[in-house]
Amino acid sequence: MIALPVLGEEKTKKPAWLKVKLPTGENYKKVRQLVDHYQLHTICESGNCPNMGECWGEGTATFMILGNTCTRSCSFCAVATGRAMGYDTEEPKRVAEAVKLMKVKHAVITSVNRDELPDKGAKVWADTIRLIKQECPGTTMETLIPDFMTKWDLLYQVIDEKPEVVSHNMETVKRLYRKVRPQAKYERSLEQIRLTKARGRRTKSGIMLGLGETEQEVLEIMDDLVANGCDVLTLGQYLQPTKMHLNVEEFITPEQFTFYKEAGLSKGFKYVESGALVRSSYHAEKHI
Repeated sequence: MIALPVLGEEKTKKPAWLKVKLPTGENYKKVRQLVDHYQLHTICESGNCPNMGECWGEGTATFMILGNTCTRSCSFCAVATGRAMGYDTEEPKRVAEAVKLMKVKHAVITSVNRDELPDKGAKVWADTIRLIKQECPGTTMETLIPDFMTKWDLLYQVIDEKPEVVSHNMETVKRLYRKVRPQAKYERSLEQIRLTKARGRRTKSGIMLGLGETEQEVLEIMDDLVANGCDVLTLGQYLQPTKMHLNVEEFITPEQFTFYKEAGLSKGFKYVESGALVRSSYHAEKHI
């Protein structure tokens, strides 16, 4: 009989190179006050991002729209899962006002999945992009969007507002999708990236490492992404957010991350961000 992995069992010890900067400083306090004042959600907090101290200390944050409860139950993600109650139609305006007050040069917006909504949240997405462009005409933007469950008219409703970068994360290799992203589909995510590129947008995706994937599988997903028009790739170390989430199977060495960066660039990505603490919005201003 094969023993199945148990969630929450500590299998590997965190290596010395995984050091996180603690939140501190005046810029951090300013971002904290703005987020609280405008009653906004950030993936920095909801996703337990290890770079929150660094990014907020530099005056940047990744805003998360459509609430902070996701309809999907990905086994790697710290965002709360459940059925949200409606949505806030004033949220796009508040996000735009916060971006303006922060004097953000490059804004990153993401969202939870809202599969229960007829439009999957597309209107709030489109309104948010439009209002940020109106309020902050000099600000560029990256949108990290869900898959809209193949309702591509909703995808076009969002990306036709012309954010400079459109990101959709693959998260993991094909073999691990059912385990890591049970309500997502590998081919569906690739198709979304392909359609986004065909619409004239700069495309981006990210994957986590340390979930049990092999080097060959990582190289294969790179090939699939390049073949479907992905311009920018981020690779980072998976970190278990709570004991209820998937275990870390392996801590990837800095040397291996360097290898993947060089491999990605050789395969045709225009930009590759690869490192243990890299997350999809890390150094996002460089990806434009």
